[in-house]
Amino acid sequence: GRRIQLLKGLPATSTVEENSAAGVSVYNFNVTVTPLASGGVAILPTIVNSNPLTEAFDIESKGGLEYRVVTTGNPILDYETMPKSFDLQIFVEDTTGRTDLNILTIQVTDKNEHPVFRGNMAIQTVTIYVLEGTPPERIYQVDAADPEKAKLKYSLLPATAPFSIRESGAIFSTKEFDYEKDPHCYFLNITVTDPDGLNSTKSVNINIININDERPYFTTTQRVYKIPEEQSSGTIVANVTAKDPDDEDSPSRLFYSIQSSDRHFSINPATGVLQVSGRIDRDALPLRLHPNISLTVRVEDSPSSGHSSEMEITVIVDDINDHPPECNPSAFRKEANENTTPGTFLVDLRNYCEDIDVDPSNNQFSFTGLSGFGSNNFALESTVSGRLVMTGTIDLENPANSGVEVHTLTVRVQDIAHPNYSSKYPFYISFHNIIYIYIRVKPVNEFFPVFSNLSYIFSVSEITKVGSSIGRVHAIDKDWPPDVITYSIVAGAGTRDYTNIFWISPTKGDVRILARLDYETTQKHVFTVQASDQEKSTTASVTVNVLEVNDEEPVCSPNFFSLQIPVSLAVGTNINGFRIECQDRDSDPRSFRYFINEGNENSHFVFSPSAGSNTSRLILASRFDYESGLDTNWIYSLRVHITDDNLVSARDKTTHLIKTGTVTLSIRVIPNPTTVTTTTPGFTVVTKRENLYSPSAWYVPFVITVGTLLLLGLLGYLGLLLLTRLRTRCPPAGRAHGTPLFHFTFCVSSQTMTKLNTVFDGEARDPVTGRMYEFNTQSGARRWKKSNEPLQPMLAMQVTSSATDYSGQGTQRAEAPSKREPSEKRKELTAATKPASKPSAGQSETLGEVGLRLQKQKEESEDRGLSSPTP
Repeated sequence: GRRIQLLKGLPATSTVEENSAAGVSVYNFNVTVTPLASGGVAILPTIVNSNPLTEAFDIESKGGLEYRVVTTGNPILDYETMPKSFDLQIFVEDTTGRTDLNILTIQVTDKNEHPVFRGNMAIQTVTIYVLEGTPPERIYQVDAADPEKAKLKYSLLPATAPFSIRESGAIFSTKEFDYEKDPHCYFLNITVTDPDGLNSTKSVNINIININDERPYFTTTQRVYKIPEEQSSGTIVANVTAKDPDDEDSPSRLFYSIQSSDRHFSINPATGVLQVSGRIDRDALPLRLHPNISLTVRVEDSPSSGHSSEMEITVIVDDINDHPPECNPSAFRKEANENTTPGTFLVDLRNYCEDIDVDPSNNQFSFTGLSGFGSNNFALESTVSGRLVMTGTIDLENPANSGVEVHTLTVRVQDIAHPNYSSKYPFYISFHNIIYIYIRVKPVNEFFPVFSNLSYIFSVSEITKVGSSIGRVHAIDKDWPPDVITYSIVAGAGTRDYTNIFWISPTKGDVRILARLDYETTQKHVFTVQASDQEKSTTASVTVNVLEVNDEEPVCSPNFFSLQIPVSLAVGTNINGFRIECQDRDSDPRSFRYFINEGNENSHFVFSPSAGSNTSRLILASRFDYESGLDTNWIYSLRVHITDDNLVSARDKTTHLIKTGTVTLSIRVIPNPTTVTTTTPGFTVVTKRENLYSPSAWYVPFVITVGTLLLLGLLGYLGLLLLTRLRTRCPPAGRAHGTPLFHFTFCVSSQTMTKLNTVFDGEARDPVTGRMYEFNTQSGARRWKKSNEPLQPMLAMQVTSSATDYSGQGTQRAEAPSKREPSEKRKELTAATKPASKPSAGQSETLGEVGLRLQKQKEESEDRGLSSPTP
């Protein structure tokens, strides 16, 4: 609020040139202070605002109270792109608080500036690459501008360089460069000048790029190499070298390869070193026939799509003695009979051995060193032939051979020439050049089996169980190895009831019984056994003595009997005179003993004698006592046992076997009329059976239901078939009184046809029934004529029947020719034969007249060739 003029020289207007550097003075002014402001200026003159806003100006002190406005250089003033006038507001304040604010107007003036390069040339030196062989063309476009928008002029130095620049700034090459002949690099100074002569210069480097336009060539002159076979992998065969003109004096970057398909060699793609990569076997095909290997080596100056050259190299493979003789098989298995005579030839080893080396000097071999178990019985005829012959005996039964069945021999086969594989193929030395010969001595069956005994006797109890062993036969065979002996029964061993009652184990000779022995039937069995070794056999006799044993029980008659005795029967009476008689096949009747085992209550009954006889009687031993209640049973069921205790033959009494026979007797005691019969309480057993359905038997009603349905369906199907059959059968024809039993009738199907609109153009009389019928001469359809229906007008003739013996067969024929179509066939009606009958009283013709008329009609029909239908 106390503003006074402190800024002297302001407001004012000043100018400044564009592109002025920082610190350029634009305008000077002073600050005036009052005497009261002893302290001077409190706030230095400051640009508080500008229009337009900029930081291109600042205020500096010149000393004391003098100040100046200078450029800051940020930003640099540009007449062409920035505002051309700036209004700066300058503020100052002294120590008394007085202030002043004035405006300084600065106008920017234009200045002729140097042309400027734009793009890459404005910030760096541009490097241009040109491929050799490229035809003259534009290689670069220079971009420059004049700040004053003036037209610029372009030039380049040196003028001798094979380049030119156009008014547009385009740089062109003026020739086709050859990298191998022309300089590889050019340095050009590009100058751009405005109309006032101001200019700017920049450098451009032009490099000529070498391209692959030359074909490499081989510098190696050798084309044929020779190596031995079986060289290890990596062995160097040749060093192939080549040169590429594109590389000048620098080392060539070439790539080597083998074009021909070969697995034996490989080449280093960078160095061209040819080396072995796989096994080279001169003795295998195809090298066995063609030992020369041709390789096509290619050199390229680029892995792909480059220039290349090719060279053919031949590698000759030499044979070495690298294979021992091999035998296939290396182990022989031969058989020789044990009775082979010395001097017999066995095998020729040379037929199975060979040395596959190609060079004859390397494939010769010999056989030496026959050794092994039993080698003293064999020998080689010579080291060259390899023929093995027998010199001794190999009989297996000979104690010197100790039963040796296989002789193991070894023969060494080796090269005659010095081998070249001892270190490389030790496996061959230790195995493949050793031949193993296994001679198996084939046994010959020279001896018969021999039983240890000429005959065998076995004693066997007759109660020995079936299947039990009763003895063993044994035979030996002196052949070695021992032959398998098979035992069999070749004769005997049978009875009347059994074909074979003895069996012998085929391998062990164990004799067993197949059926029960019976001393009472046969006491001795003699049969013949055979021992066989499949080729030779020997027999021996076997006798089996059957030892008697008390194995038969007494058999009594009767074994069941019913008796009735009075209650008052006297003691000691032979009841009803009953007695039993017993027999035993192997015991003396004197050994029989009789006793009642069951049912003899109060011991009323005994047998007499009770022992020592084959017959015994039933005796009442004590009286019955029913009155006192001692006896209550009126029916006695006695179980009688009869035992034996010795044999008929007294040869063996050690077994003491006892056999028991059984007899059952039923004795009813008859009470006296005055005897009170005592009864014992009894009970009744009622057995009730009830059919119950079990859920587990669900299938029973199901099966019954299904079966019923199937049966009903079958019956229905059969009924349908029967009905269909009856419908298709002919209906019974009615018979007139006096007609025969056999006759012909029309079927239902024929009668059905008459229902159609058929014209019946003929009539005739049925010779069987005498009835009239109508017929169609074309279709043969027929129907009975109604009695009240008149004859049709188209009727040709009428045939009446008679009972004459026409033609001797009793067969009548009726003719009914058609008037409209005489050429058509007539249907023939066959009449059934019948016995002759008398004419009826109503007939108008006699039998003779009828016969004459029918004979006439037949002759006329035969003349016309027509046949009349016969019903």
